[in-house]
Amino acid sequence: MTIRDICGYLDAEVLCGAEALDREVHSACGSDMMSDVLAFVKNQAVLLTGLVNAQVVRTALMMDIVCIVFVRSKKPGPEIVAFAEENGLTVLTTDLRMYEACGKLYAAGLKGNGEIHE
Repeated sequence: MTIRDICGYLDAEVLCGAEALDREVHSACGSDMMSDVLAFVKNQAVLLTGLVNAQVVRTALMMDIVCIVFVRSKKPGPEIVAFAEENGLTVLTTDLRMYEACGKLYAAGLKGNGEIHE
């Protein structure tokens, strides 16, 4: 699935990284706890979160996450968007709640990290 597909399924707005919309995403994780993301997420993933701070971007960079989706209409400040853009991340925002957003992506075929086989 591509980031462009994710935008469509979630009716998401692109905050930065539009040039990477055709990049492939292999799995997804939904969490507001960055410690869980550090423990369970593998690379080439999309992270769905309602947590809006720079730690989300730092965590994404450490785990080779390629896209962050802020749920519940959350929008990070310009400094967080700039930090993500400087580091090549695509950042989206959606009005959907995390449960709905994760469910839509799962129903569309995007698996969680525990369900992909390398």
